[in-house]
Amino acid sequence: FSHQGEMPLIVQPVLQPLRLSLDKLRDVSSRLHKGLVQGLGKHSHHRAAVKMLPTFVRATPDGTEKGDFLALDLGGTNFRVLHVRVLQAEQKVVKMDSQICVVPKDMMTGATQQLFDHIASCLGDFIASQELKGQTLPLGFTFSFPCEQKEIDKSILIRWTKGFNCPGVEGRDVVTLLRDAVRRRGDYDIGSVAMVNDTVGTMMSCGYKDQSCEIGMIIGTGTNACYMEEMKNVKRVEGEDGRMCINTEWGGFGDDGSLRDIQTEFDQMVDKTSINPGVHIFEKMISGMYLGEIVRLLLLRLSEEKLLFKGQKSEVLQTPEIFQTKFISEIEEEDTGLDNARRILTQLDLQWDEADVRVVRLVCDTVSSRSARLCAAALATIANKMRLNRGLDRLQTTVGVDGTVYRKHPNFSEELQLTVRLLAPECSITFLVSEDGSGKGAAMVTAVAQRLCVLFPCLHFLIKSYMSDLKNE
Repeated sequence: FSHQGEMPLIVQPVLQPLRLSLDKLRDVSSRLHKGLVQGLGKHSHHRAAVKMLPTFVRATPDGTEKGDFLALDLGGTNFRVLHVRVLQAEQKVVKMDSQICVVPKDMMTGATQQLFDHIASCLGDFIASQELKGQTLPLGFTFSFPCEQKEIDKSILIRWTKGFNCPGVEGRDVVTLLRDAVRRRGDYDIGSVAMVNDTVGTMMSCGYKDQSCEIGMIIGTGTNACYMEEMKNVKRVEGEDGRMCINTEWGGFGDDGSLRDIQTEFDQMVDKTSINPGVHIFEKMISGMYLGEIVRLLLLRLSEEKLLFKGQKSEVLQTPEIFQTKFISEIEEEDTGLDNARRILTQLDLQWDEADVRVVRLVCDTVSSRSARLCAAALATIANKMRLNRGLDRLQTTVGVDGTVYRKHPNFSEELQLTVRLLAPECSITFLVSEDGSGKGAAMVTAVAQRLCVLFPCLHFLIKSYMSDLKNE
């Protein structure tokens, strides 16, 4: 049940609802499967909680990609520009150099043109510093805001988040805005642009090293996954042949009430006090942004019931966000965990004894363990779907993973992998920790798109001209 053995009976009633049996996880997995199918449907996707967004990424790396690429990563108050080189002979993706640029606060809510001119200016300065002027390099653009992708190089901003609110961008194509800004600057040019979701970048950054990598997963501040789906199942995009990477947006699983029975009162409190109540229910049970807060609410309840800290009233435990998710990782460290717990409880000004220290560790373990097991149930759903899609007795695949919870927590990856094996026994899954999905991965997406364009240049041109003829009719 727990890395610490049996649960003390006295705290069992409070923690029991967070302990999910394998049968319950199988049940959660089958609900998610229904959600994936609904999200892929032509007529059902608009009401689906799991959005299943087509990314227009049509293949994973095959090892023949090569050349120099630029990458641009905008997802917050800083953005990065990178020069990436793909070395075919060594099967390596090398970051040649990168630069971090700040987006001034007033620009985050100022005129559209000002923001994109600033991005184009930083990109231009970087190109000059790398002595790449005169070369027209393809660019991978990781733009971590909700977008509807129309093609690999066309992405419509649905809404700004993370403190950005430049008027007049929502509903417009961000690639066009970037190209216009580069054109206004006039001293350099960019080649083809590929829009990249960070989860897709995670998958692609692992895909050069391991060409069976067809799933990307992030478990950090938030959580999401993508995978290669058969085109015939992607009803919203024309075409039956081959595959396309689907950005599941699985954080939204449960937004339709389908996880109500496993949401504890603590999950409901976290949801109610969040900035987006009712949205991203699954993410709120799993990801780093919320795990510390779930632990705080549990500790508060246990102390109110006089099962912890001798029932003392604590100002500290009533302070939202005071218990950081990184504390969970520190407290669960095998050798130093109990010492870390003593230090953290002292820092938080709590009066503790040795029994308290062990209970706190047990609470952390219960919350992180549930997160790993729920994540495993979701990953198993995708792996099982891919196996059945392909009519295989056994699926062999690799998952590219990123995110602080997966990387930093001492037991998370182990528990996740163990549970996936139990829930997807006909799948052999290898896990690879991604290196720089939004940088190297974005370059890789661009490299693959370019390879496909070289393979089918006429086809690409014909489709483009056919689509524009249709629009003009």
